[in-house]
Amino acid sequence: MRRKCIECKYSLEWEVFNYSLENFGVPLCRNHQDWLRGVDTTEETIELYFALRKRGVPAQLEKFDGFKTIDIAVPEAKVNIEVDGQHHNFNANQALTDLKRTYHSFLKGYFTLRIPNSLIRWDTEKTADYIVDFLNESNYRKWEDW
Repeated sequence: MRRKCIECKYSLEWEVFNYSLENFGVPLCRNHQDWLRGVDTTEETIELYFALRKRGVPAQLEKFDGFKTIDIAVPEAKVNIEVDGQHHNFNANQALTDLKRTYHSFLKGYFTLRIPNSLIRWDTEKTADYIVDFLNESNYRKWEDW
């Protein structure tokens, strides 16, 4: 099994590696464990983020774009991923806010994928696989450079 931090590729001692797997589900160095503890997002967003990172996607968690914070961004592909709870569908003000955020990203050349958090709870692996397929079929096809 690989004993490197999924974020920075730093080699991990067994104790740090095992602790990270037990508590975070992925190998993280102590600095990235602290970073993740300080991130203010949902469990579903974190789960999808690491599923994408495991697949080699150069995703960024909670990236501020100057207008808003993106749940998961893939700047190299100009794709933003928003992980949405039910309130995004049942609250008209939230839905309009989401549309405005999508519009502002679109103006900058970014496509926004909206993933319901229920889909991640149901099958994170399939969800991540389809997102990777989407990225592979997008206009940006430089995966080997990532």
